[in-house]
Amino acid sequence: MPSSPGRRARLVSPGTSRPSAEAREELRRRLQDLIEGNRVMIFSKSYCPHSTRVKELFSSLGVDYNILELDQLDDGANVQEMLLEITNQKTVPNIFVNKVHMGGCDRTLQAHKNGLLQKILQEDSAYDYDLIVIGGGSGGLSCAKEAAVLGRKVMVLDFVVPSPQGTSWGLGGTCVNVGCIPKKLMHQAALLGQALRDSRKFGWEYSQQVKHNWETLTEAIQNHIGSLNWGYRLSLRERGVAYVNSYGEFVEHHTIKVQQLEKGSPGKLKVTAKSTEGAEITEGVYNTVLLAVGRDSCTRDIGLEKIGVKINEKNGKIPVNDVEQTNVPYVYAVGDVLEGKPELTPVAIQAGKLLARRLHGTSSEKCDYSSIPTTVFTPLEYGCCGLSEERAVELYMTENLEVYHTLFWPLEWTVASRDSNTCYAKIICNKLDDNRVIGFHVLGPNAGEITQGFAAAMKCGLTKQLLDDTIGIHPTCAEVFTALEITKSSGLDITQKGC
Repeated sequence: MPSSPGRRARLVSPGTSRPSAEAREELRRRLQDLIEGNRVMIFSKSYCPHSTRVKELFSSLGVDYNILELDQLDDGANVQEMLLEITNQKTVPNIFVNKVHMGGCDRTLQAHKNGLLQKILQEDSAYDYDLIVIGGGSGGLSCAKEAAVLGRKVMVLDFVVPSPQGTSWGLGGTCVNVGCIPKKLMHQAALLGQALRDSRKFGWEYSQQVKHNWETLTEAIQNHIGSLNWGYRLSLRERGVAYVNSYGEFVEHHTIKVQQLEKGSPGKLKVTAKSTEGAEITEGVYNTVLLAVGRDSCTRDIGLEKIGVKINEKNGKIPVNDVEQTNVPYVYAVGDVLEGKPELTPVAIQAGKLLARRLHGTSSEKCDYSSIPTTVFTPLEYGCCGLSEERAVELYMTENLEVYHTLFWPLEWTVASRDSNTCYAKIICNKLDDNRVIGFHVLGPNAGEITQGFAAAMKCGLTKQLLDDTIGIHPTCAEVFTALEITKSSGLDITQKGC
């Protein structure tokens, strides 16, 4: 069947051989020019029936479109490879409408069926902003700043409903305001308290009564958080990003409104509770009720249903593909709101930065969500990277794994007479892959600092033999990983016998 008529786009090609890095960047730039310079741009192959169906669709709608037939280009293979980098789509047709990547034939026909294609076609390509970020957390700020550096016009909308006591957040999201930053500082306060108790065993004598002032601690932490809030705001200003302290909500495709909400005020709540251990009912009147059962994904009140973005109805999380794209082509999500991804600040920052680069044509790199290191800052820190033992067994089976582990006693704890053999180290190795370390776990002091270095080593393909060949720093906790000898399968005693 002959294809429907459409304007043929031209692309001056550098040749058929694999282009140099400079030529590849030039090719990327010319493809971006075609995408941004045409209302509808179809990358096609003249013999492809799926391409023909798409051309017929736009012809039936009376919409002008531009075509680049890759099979008629000398370097069509190079063009298709570059389109793969830009869109993460291997096949044709590869379709853009008003600079929005629609995808292939099936997704474009589905978008026409549900009305999304018509909405995008009706939009003027000259939007007020190239990128609007809803939520000034780690991922949103990272994406916004990177897009601004790349020359895009960007706006950040960030507003958190204040608590009943009137407490509000500044820029920075959970991490800065109520997460990583205050958590680690309070963790340090607890460690200092333990250090005071240990110090007597190391010869420090003091008669003055030592007590803790909660107000002093919270004031110091809040002052630091305030300085970070201001720093983020200044950073956006320096990059020309428009920041509005308002609540963003979709009203229709490509249209967002901003309705600052009323600040909270202490009211009174009647509370009824039922014990899980019986029928006991407790009633009372309170100003504030705290539900310490995790965090809610605030996605149900920002108009996502108006533009058809799908969410997990149970938890509010947003499903995305491997380039953080939702089911609506021009809407992306990063950070804690993603379904099935780690809720960690560095992950959001990395994902946001790489998303901005992909959206604006400077890179095709995707965020790697595997083997991400993390730490729980409990009084005894727990750090891990890679797989848990249970997950490793699911993936590789017990017979293909070797687990090395030991209890250990930090030297600093000996004089202080703190519990021996409370700390624990474990690595999980894949016997089918040269005993490569696929899981790293440590419970002990400074676990976060230890885990960070081992995470880099695991990225480089760390094996048990490489650990054995590494000379440890003595006396440290981390050196225990250079001398692991006992396997879990042996059943031998793992208590520490000496230094």
